[in-house]
Order: sequence, then structure tokens, then C-alpha cells
Amino acid sequence: MHRNSTSLALALLAPSLVLFLALTIYPLARVFALSLFATDYGFEDALFVGTENYVDLVQHRFFRTAAWNTLVFAILATLSEVGIGLVLALLVSGRIPGGRFVVPALLMPYVLSTMVVTAIWRAWFHYDFGYLNNVLRATGLPAVEWLFDPDIAMLSLVLVDAWQTAPLAFLIILAGLQAVPDELYEAASVDGAGAVPVFLHITLPLLTPYLFLCALLRSVDAFKIFDKVYALTGGGPGQATETLSMYVYRLGFRFFDVGGASAAAIIMVVISGLLALVYASRLLDRKE
Repeated sequence: MHRNSTSLALALLAPSLVLFLALTIYPLARVFALSLFATDYGFEDALFVGTENYVDLVQHRFFRTAAWNTLVFAILATLSEVGIGLVLALLVSGRIPGGRFVVPALLMPYVLSTMVVTAIWRAWFHYDFGYLNNVLRATGLPAVEWLFDPDIAMLSLVLVDAWQTAPLAFLIILAGLQAVPDELYEAASVDGAGAVPVFLHITLPLLTPYLFLCALLRSVDAFKIFDKVYALTGGGPGQATETLSMYVYRLGFRFFDVGGASAAAIIMVVISGLLALVYASRLLDRKE
């Protein structure tokens, strides 16, 4: 009977396993194999170089800059989006008037496609006619080159990403807030605890798994950002906003260094996997 159950389970899982092997494992294995060769397309006329592509990447100044930009963006985007999501969830959970309309409105940016979002923000960032600079001028402040100032461009990308994806963190954290038993708040109220102690000693500890989940989802997603960079800055000005994904794109599809681009892609996969492993281990430790 046990053998029949195992066979049935394998039969039911077989289509998913085949798709997983075909769409995930095989492409990943092929990219890893290409990373060991000096090639501009495939394995024909490719020269086996072993780990030379990886060594060249680590020594390449542009790769190190792209890696640093990616790290900075991932940290800033994750912290800002989880923080904004937490604040919004706390406000909405307080049963503000019109809450049934507020939640869908807050989720609206997340359901928009990235190209629509970047088109909106490109218009808002316009130096002469953009909404943001018009607000700055109205308050007596100078206009800002949002996408063309090397010191501001990365923060502009973080702003766009936070506007679009903070609603996801808000939704997850709101679900966590609604799962907190009301009895805990009632007991704290009877003991005379104020809002700050209640948040620090009841709400925040119970929300920690949800915050970790948001941080995991957002950091991994932010680490591989490409679309917003491509649509808004193209990695510029200079290399101020070039991320690892943009670097892989340039190396593989503009300079046709498929071996080097494959090596950079494998490094991205490894770092993303390590991030997921760290967060998953922290969550499992908390459950134990």
C-alpha cells in the first residue's frame, strides 16, 4: 500500500518535475557550462578556460562597481519598502475611515506593469515639466536632475521601486497584524501598557516572521533588478546605476562575451541563493 502511494505521488509530481528540470535546472546547468568557456555564442569553436572568466570578473572594475551598486540598491530598497509597508499596515489596521477603499488604492501601484510605472515616473522626474521639480520650485527649492545626477540617480531608482513594490510588504504585514490575537492587546490594556510598549513587546515580536518574509522577497527581487534600470537610466549616468543584471545584459548582448556574462549570472544566482538560505535559516530558528 505504501509503495502504491509513493508511485501515485511520483506520477502526480512528474509533470511539475519535468517542467522544473526543463525550465530551471537545464538552463542553469547550461549557463554554468558556458561560464567555463571563452565563447561569443555557444559551444561551437568555444575555448575551455575553466575559472578564468570568474577571475577576470572579480578583477574587472566595472563588475565590482555593478556589484556594489546592486548591493546598495538591494539594501536601500528592502529597508525602505519593509519600513513603508510596516507604517502603512499599522495605519490601516487602526481602522481608519474608508479602509475598504484605502487598501485597494494602496495596492494599485503594485498591479501596474513596470513599463507603465517607469513611464509615470519618467514624466514626474522631468527636469523642466516634472511634477517633483514643480513642487520643489513652488517651495523655493532648486530643481533636481533626478536621473542624470550621479549622486541622486540611485536614490531615484529606489524611490520608484518603493512606490511600486512597498504595497506587497504592506499586504503581508497587514495579514500578520490581523493574525495577532486581540486577547494580547486586551491584557496589555488591562495592565495599563502604553502604545509604544505594546508595539515593542507584543506587535513587533509577532510580526518578525512576516518582516523576515518581506525582507527575503524584496531583497532577492531587488538584487536582480533590471527593468527599471533599463527603462529609466540605462545604467547611467556613467556607471552610477549599473546593476549586475544590467552588466550581464551589456556583456552578453552588446559585447557578445557569453562566457563572461554566464559567469556573472552564476555569481548572481549564488548570491541570491545565499540570501534566501540566510533568511530561511533565521525563520526556521525562530520556529524552533
